[in-house]
Amino acid sequence: MGKNLHQQRRGRGTNAFRKPPNTFKADVAFPSRKIEAKLTGEVMEFIDDPGHSTPLMRVQYEDNSSAIFLAPEGIRIGSRIQEGRQADITLGSILPLEAIPDGTPVYNVEVLPGDGGKFARTAGSFATVVSHTRGVVSLVLPSKKVVDINPACRAQIGATAGGGADAQPILRAGKSHYMHHAINAMWPKNRGVKSNPVDHPFGGKQHHKGASSMTSRNAPPGAKVGHIAARRVGRKKRG
Repeated sequence: MGKNLHQQRRGRGTNAFRKPPNTFKADVAFPSRKIEAKLTGEVMEFIDDPGHSTPLMRVQYEDNSSAIFLAPEGIRIGSRIQEGRQADITLGSILPLEAIPDGTPVYNVEVLPGDGGKFARTAGSFATVVSHTRGVVSLVLPSKKVVDINPACRAQIGATAGGGADAQPILRAGKSHYMHHAINAMWPKNRGVKSNPVDHPFGGKQHHKGASSMTSRNAPPGAKVGHIAARRVGRKKRG
């Protein structure tokens, strides 16, 4: 009798598969409001959230509202940031891309207006505004890819803090386990063909190199692995 797959064992179980509950402290996104002028806020504290590689900052606005954002490199407690179309180009400030000059580094960039920020959010990353043409704003992402984005999308000025955190060697597998465990990431992920037959449908030598990995769309849980309802597999014929 086989066992459940790894993805079926997630939840309350042993440490290898258990997802730690209540570990994330904040869901970072821009407020849904639209500010034509500018609203000033002060950085009150920094938050170390295991769900984010970048430190977070809590900002208290002059209207007594507060929000949590990704902290940029170089900001400190007591620094002031601004939000709005007419905000100053200062570290951590939130502006629409149409109001940000060319050559400015930005992070936490929205893909669609109002989505809260999607691009350049990991530690030490930033995108660069390169041009405003034909009703779009062109950015160079950390991957060096150039994308055209709606000018109404918002972004923060600067680069995310925490860069270089992954430069230190891990050295031990145990450290890597606890690093992934803190962010609810399962590690390591072994291939099915490297498993025993009791652990995975692809396990054992009888499946490797020969048996098809195509699986029906209606396969039961525990057997629904591999190329699910694939139209075709394998290399395409040349010519």
